[in-house]
Amino acid sequence: MERQTVDLLQPLWRALVVFRALTWAFACFGVWTRWDGIVRPYGAVLQLTVMGVWTLVSSYGYSRRWGRRNTRLAFADLIITVGCMYATLWAQPLLDIRAGASVLTSVWAAGPVLALAISRGRDGGLLGAATISLALLSLRGVEHASKILSNVQLLLVAGLVVGYAASTMRQAGKRLRDAIAAESATAERLRLNRSIHDGVLQVLAQVQRRGTAIGGEALELADLAAEQEVALRTLMSSRPAVAEGDRVDLCGLLLPLATTRVDVVVPAGQVLLPAATAAELVAAVKEALSNVIKHAGPDARSWVVVEELGENVVVSIRDDGLGTTPARLEQARVDGHLGVSQSIRGRITDLGGTVTIRTAPGEGTEWELKL
Repeated sequence: MERQTVDLLQPLWRALVVFRALTWAFACFGVWTRWDGIVRPYGAVLQLTVMGVWTLVSSYGYSRRWGRRNTRLAFADLIITVGCMYATLWAQPLLDIRAGASVLTSVWAAGPVLALAISRGRDGGLLGAATISLALLSLRGVEHASKILSNVQLLLVAGLVVGYAASTMRQAGKRLRDAIAAESATAERLRLNRSIHDGVLQVLAQVQRRGTAIGGEALELADLAAEQEVALRTLMSSRPAVAEGDRVDLCGLLLPLATTRVDVVVPAGQVLLPAATAAELVAAVKEALSNVIKHAGPDARSWVVVEELGENVVVSIRDDGLGTTPARLEQARVDGHLGVSQSIRGRITDLGGTVTIRTAPGEGTEWELKL
């Protein structure tokens, strides 16, 4: 059964529903206390009835996922709330409102500001506050702008604060979901690793041992089993390369290069680099390993080691092959063999790094790529 994700914004929606109900009751109380000063009381009753019905409808919507997952209900709330503000004209003439009579919606009109702030963040809250403020200003008149300034300020502050809070909680919810997904993936990976270790790897190791002992054509089968064992172990120990933004984990890109003749040693933590930089660095490492296959001898082994030294990242590629001399490397460049000069040195130099090579006949070769 699919796990229900936790909606961290749900408490804000519940608070909005309570706010709607309480402010409608406050608007009713305000009409009751000013009953004798209302020119057309039946208009006030009709207005409160419309407000009450919409409070029930919007509260029901905000209590359901369909009402919270999109902004259509919040925008409808804004339009109907503005309409209810103008419905004050059913109870009071416009001249009386501009002379000081209250707009009967009172604090109830702030509901869509909070709804838009929750659903759309800061921008939604500011849009709602501006719309309600303009409606209030049109009813009160421009000449009374200074008198409603405090109401406008409260609406703007509410839209900003609730909008920022909603955006922060939404980001926290995404991070929580990502963490839960990562935890689930890790648990499943560990379960599969146990299964592979207890079954497939032991069978491959047994095939390798028996094939080596039997000899002959069975040696080829033993070599294949050894390669598959290394591949599976590499897969089990690998980790995702993608981190956040445009930065990736270099170790996650290098671990899959391990084979029966290549060992890859990386730190326990991530080594984050820009994606383009990491791609060029991995390409240089692959070129160095390709040179081992071509020139170091059929039995040569290689080691790739990643170190993070302060602000520097150092990748060493060492082999125990035949080795060479710096003069031969220079001669290869002159002869047009560009693997070393372009694919390795050129890449690292373009990245602003340095390349150091140590080699001697019979002592293998070591590349040190530093960024």
